[in-house]
Amino acid sequence: MSAETPASHGVPKQDNRFKVWRQTRPFWAGLFTIIGGLPIAYLPYGDLRLGNITMAMKTTAGSGALIIGVLLITLGLTMWFQPIVRVFAGVATIVLGLVSIPVSNFGGLLVGFLFSLVGGGMSVAWAPAPPVEEAVDAEDDGERGTADETEALWAAGVPEQREAEHHATETTIDANGGRNSAG
Repeated sequence: MSAETPASHGVPKQDNRFKVWRQTRPFWAGLFTIIGGLPIAYLPYGDLRLGNITMAMKTTAGSGALIIGVLLITLGLTMWFQPIVRVFAGVATIVLGLVSIPVSNFGGLLVGFLFSLVGGGMSVAWAPAPPVEEAVDAEDDGERGTADETEALWAAGVPEQREAEHHATETTIDANGGRNSAG
């Protein structure tokens, strides 16, 4: 093997392993879910300081907010390490994000709520890519099917028009005395 010979495409480079791992699971959905869980869990217990003003956002529902935040972080990690349950984790994330509005200071001041909804939606919508060999076969089949369908449509021409069918009854009311036949 010389310096001009390209490396094998089948073996991922050492610095490329994270990219391969990230592309085989709903990575961004998990990241948005984890980011959404942090403000939901933190804000009921934290203080916000603006200069000399301290704003305490402690509520009586702090334990509920902590539980929702921890569950969102756990669901984000589940999306990363168990991508097979991505639909369940996405739906649970959306539900917990919605529940966080009344429980946790308007869903972590709407920041956690929005991140949770986006992460849950991305998780539900994510689908694994087909293997490379199947993708090449599917592209070939799709091109042939499209050409055959197009030829069949051109060969068929304009469909024939049917004549209008008139079902005349003796009166303007249905023969059943005007009653619906379903009930």
